[in-house]
Amino acid sequence: MTEPVRHAEEAEQNLASWRKKPLLQEIYRDFHRRIAAELAPGDGLCVELGSGIGNIRDVIPDCLRTDLFPRPWLDGVENAYRLSQADGSVRNLVLFDVFHHLAHPGTALEECRRVLSPGGRLILFEPCVSLLGRLVYGPLHPEPLGLDKPIAWRAPEEFDPAAMDYYAAQGNAWRLFVRKEAGADLAGWNLARVERLAAVSYVASGGYSGPQLYPDAALGLMRRLDRLCDHLPSIFATRLLVVLEKTPVAPISR
Repeated sequence: MTEPVRHAEEAEQNLASWRKKPLLQEIYRDFHRRIAAELAPGDGLCVELGSGIGNIRDVIPDCLRTDLFPRPWLDGVENAYRLSQADGSVRNLVLFDVFHHLAHPGTALEECRRVLSPGGRLILFEPCVSLLGRLVYGPLHPEPLGLDKPIAWRAPEEFDPAAMDYYAAQGNAWRLFVRKEAGADLAGWNLARVERLAAVSYVASGGYSGPQLYPDAALGLMRRLDRLCDHLPSIFATRLLVVLEKTPVAPISR
């Protein structure tokens, strides 16, 4: 698979923004602390897919950072549809803003389940579609929400993971795990947690590409605002934490 020029440019731009914005760094540490709190204990690898600039190591130092294309700061190259890890060798898989780029999430989940050990966890951190989320991820974001399009849960037989096209539908995790839309076959998974987070502090930070709307010193105040807004997720939630735990598949009765 050849890396698109846009993908490479975005990675470099994000790294430059990260270095310039201490506020963004601290907010991401908050996000990664939430993820770290959900990791399954026990032996086995912790692997992040789609690591981008690799900042998860600030909080989870033993996490292997991977992406579709090599970067000097990453530990390897991985494709969610065709992972290199052996069956049952991974204890935790982390996908931060990756799930909504999976055109066939059911197929990817099957592959994730293959490499996880029993009781291992797949942790997703995704956009959330509230009233505020529709604004943030709709007209204010270049990627589509995809709310009006069907989700192709499984890939067709001719699907080639090495030749897949770019895909984005930011609302997919919300549709599947909050609205519980038909089509999601979660056999072999325990849905351990679905948590909607306001994360207004993140939105107002401007993220990687937007202007920062409050000073670094106001982060404590913004965190308190986040906790208040968390009580009204249908209005304010912009982030979604989903934790899937691998469970045995019940045998088919005959």
